[in-house]
Amino acid sequence: MKLSVDGREAYAYTGGKPFDPALPCVVFIHGAMHDHSGWTLLSRWFAHHGHGVLAINQPGHGRSEGPPLASVAALADWTLALMSAAGAQQAALVGHSMGSLIALETAARAPQRITRLVLLGTAYPMKVSDALLSTARDTPQRAIDMVNALSISSPASKPSYPGPGMWVHGSNRALMRNMQDGQPALNLFEHDFRLCDAYTGGTEAMTKVQCPTTLVVGERDQMTPPKYTRDLAAALKAKVAMVTAGHLMPAEAPDAVLAALRGALGA
Repeated sequence: MKLSVDGREAYAYTGGKPFDPALPCVVFIHGAMHDHSGWTLLSRWFAHHGHGVLAINQPGHGRSEGPPLASVAALADWTLALMSAAGAQQAALVGHSMGSLIALETAARAPQRITRLVLLGTAYPMKVSDALLSTARDTPQRAIDMVNALSISSPASKPSYPGPGMWVHGSNRALMRNMQDGQPALNLFEHDFRLCDAYTGGTEAMTKVQCPTTLVVGERDQMTPPKYTRDLAAALKAKVAMVTAGHLMPAEAPDAVLAALRGALGA
């Protein structure tokens, strides 16, 4: 689904069903160096079970026109504008990693428009190590390999094994490389990870969220370890769902994440 947002073309995957703004809406917000494709199983399930789905591509990522936006706050405003362009007055937000910060800020900026909030692989503050930032600046392809290795907890997680024809490590590396190559005038890896590192609005945002909130936590997550979510869960009075996976839990444990989302969204 193509939309015009702030005068630029934006893309949202609708889960294999035409988007119907009269249905309960779920907006899926991807993390750094990703696009809508990380939500394929989850978005399709909700689209085929009575929901309108918008799995967005952020500006400068995948099929959405650039340039990438400069802050979490700007991306939150853009997300609200995209909802309006699609005719969705209210929505549940599901955000992963960087997308969880965007979802949190969006829910704080327009609490009357957000019905539920689900944050996967989240932490606040979401600081990024100097070693990773410097590698991202100097050798982004090496940084992609570093993050890929840290994000997946098993060398042969389902559907890589026993499912044929799918390799979680390889597909995630290819996706991040495609995102990097799609912005030849900009180091997108460094941009996205510095955006996470620079976000300082989380404490204030938490005081403004009014909807039920759930954190979905990977018990083997090395990027945003479970211990970093405790204060966030307490501040948001959030429920916590633990899944056996690393940071890239929608790809590594899609069935468990779907179960967690169904519980969080009452589906």
